[in-house]
Amino acid sequence: MAVSTVDHIEFHVADARASAAELCDGFGFTEAGRSAGSVRLHQGDIAFVLTEAAPGHPAERYVQRHGDGVAVIALGCDDADEAYTRAVACGAQPVSAAGRVVSGFGDVALRFVGTASPVGTAAHIDTAPPARAAGEFAQTLDHAAMCIPAGELKETVRFCEQALGFQQTFAEYISIGAQGMDSVVVQSPTGGVTFTLLEPDTGRSPGQIDAFLEAHGGAGVQHLALRTDDIAHSVRSLAARGVGFLSTPGAYYDLLGARLGHTGIPVETLRELAILVDQDHGGQLFQIFSRSTHPRRTFFLELIERRGAATFGTANIKALYEAVERQRAAAGE
Repeated sequence: MAVSTVDHIEFHVADARASAAELCDGFGFTEAGRSAGSVRLHQGDIAFVLTEAAPGHPAERYVQRHGDGVAVIALGCDDADEAYTRAVACGAQPVSAAGRVVSGFGDVALRFVGTASPVGTAAHIDTAPPARAAGEFAQTLDHAAMCIPAGELKETVRFCEQALGFQQTFAEYISIGAQGMDSVVVQSPTGGVTFTLLEPDTGRSPGQIDAFLEAHGGAGVQHLALRTDDIAHSVRSLAARGVGFLSTPGAYYDLLGARLGHTGIPVETLRELAILVDQDHGGQLFQIFSRSTHPRRTFFLELIERRGAATFGTANIKALYEAVERQRAAAGE
């Protein structure tokens, strides 16, 4: 019954056509079909379902409370019925037995589906994504990042371990200036599903996690990271399509040589495109964060390229935190 993949991500949105157009025109997704108020999008092994907030539909309540956002994460597994039964037995609150749906993180539900589901592609995610098809800029979903209210991180990790069968692979307290947060990464046994869980330290100055929780109205998905096999090409192409990315101070690149030595992408290219880089024992990781277009700025996308790197180190999380802080500062928050 082990969870092995993210089969698809379902967003609840006020206007499915407008949301689909933004993802297709900006990020290169392709529409795969429409049905019952939903639009299905694909790119590589990534599948998104955009469900419109029609009167009386659960999506209406979600959008009223949170605005557009990730409402359901569909997890591919060998035996969806068994996975659902285990989750409920371990304390997950059932939402729909027929649909094999349980409560997950705040108002984000988890749906268990068989790996032969026609909605998503249920492809295993590893450090070598499939080759990019013409017109595609991302191949797989690398991870989903969740903001968790203070005091709930430990129980959330326990839920992921017991109800989903995940394993904790990384944990660290992150201190940046007067702000602080705890971070934990949990993964499915196959490594095909990764959740990054972020909890604010309310004993220190409020930061971006506190701001998310207040604007979103509780726990939720802050961002999705899309894997690409050529981040420089993807950033150039998406920028030409109108996608905005967060900037990075020039001093960051001045220090790269001393911090990392040789980088797989030339420093000049990284500086030009504002791409961040980190490394671990396996290799290097390159990433960049899109500017949020959400009215509440509670959701955005990340592009990530892995060249052997498989971990989530402090530098990565700090880079995300600092990048979002720059956007908040620019907005005068």
